[in-house]
Amino acid sequence: MTTNNETPLPGPTSLDELRRRRHELARQVAALTFDLGGLTFEMATRDHYRLDVLSRRAAELQRVDAELGEVERLLAAAQDGVTGACRSCGAVRSRGATFCWQCGQPLVDGVAPPAASPRADVSA
Repeated sequence: MTTNNETPLPGPTSLDELRRRRHELARQVAALTFDLGGLTFEMATRDHYRLDVLSRRAAELQRVDAELGEVERLLAAAQDGVTGACRSCGAVRSRGATFCWQCGQPLVDGVAPPAASPRADVSA
């Protein structure tokens, strides 16, 4: 999803692009998993864990893995012929989707985008 001052990243709009994206994301997930395991091993051998580093790497892995899951879901839906395209960015979408997975715009008339959750002030 984008905020007012961000532009949406171009998303895959064809099945060939989705297949290429799936391949690239699968490669990234494998590399990030390997790196996270190696990093954890190195920290264990030195008996010095940096949880902030591990958390950042794990969050990146989760983000890429979630995108891979969405692309795989879209490809599976496309094989069943149940897809369309977002009117805003042109990204492929599955039947029943309410919001575009790429740009966050509503896909159904009369549906408002979800409101951003207010952040708590932690500087007290």
